[in-house]
Amino acid sequence: MSVLEPEPAVAAELFGDRIDIARQFTAALADQGEERGLIGPLELPRLWTRHILNSVIAAPLFHGSVADIGSGAGLPGLVLAIARPDVHWTLIEPMERRITWLNEQVRELSLDNVEVVRARAEEVDRPGGFDVVTARAVSALRTLLPLTAPLVRDGGELAVLKGINAANEIDAAQKQIKKYRLSNVRVEVLGEGVLPEITRVVRATVR
Repeated sequence: MSVLEPEPAVAAELFGDRIDIARQFTAALADQGEERGLIGPLELPRLWTRHILNSVIAAPLFHGSVADIGSGAGLPGLVLAIARPDVHWTLIEPMERRITWLNEQVRELSLDNVEVVRARAEEVDRPGGFDVVTARAVSALRTLLPLTAPLVRDGGELAVLKGINAANEIDAAQKQIKKYRLSNVRVEVLGEGVLPEITRVVRATVR
């Protein structure tokens, strides 16, 4: 049986006075995540490092109203909502069992800055758009852009958490980048010297 990774010391620094809420969420995910199909059986020994800290390190990038596409277990949406109570988060997820989990966690963690929406990204109608749209581990950038870019307000931002191939994904998505009028597209590396595993974020402005 997998054992939950001990909480890294840096977690308390990154979450500040929200660390207890982060611990509560992580414990719930560790306890129920596998049986509810939210995380794989091999994730517990790296749950803090690979998922919680990988998400929270991006918290300073967000402001105003943010949509998280394909929220799933709440990575990064719930983690970021815990860390940034000053930002309004809309978690968009089509699967009912994941919606149930997200709503439970919003209630149990008393997150009054979160709205959970059961929908596919292309079904969401948000007049005026969101200030920032994010996603993590959803799909390749070229297929993700048609789902995320239309939800960003004019002049707003995309901030998508990506893996080691982030730069290659930008190269492969040039057609979509042009179609959806993205500018200043770049990979930002977060957590160097702070986290055991760095986080890569593809950021862009949408006009």
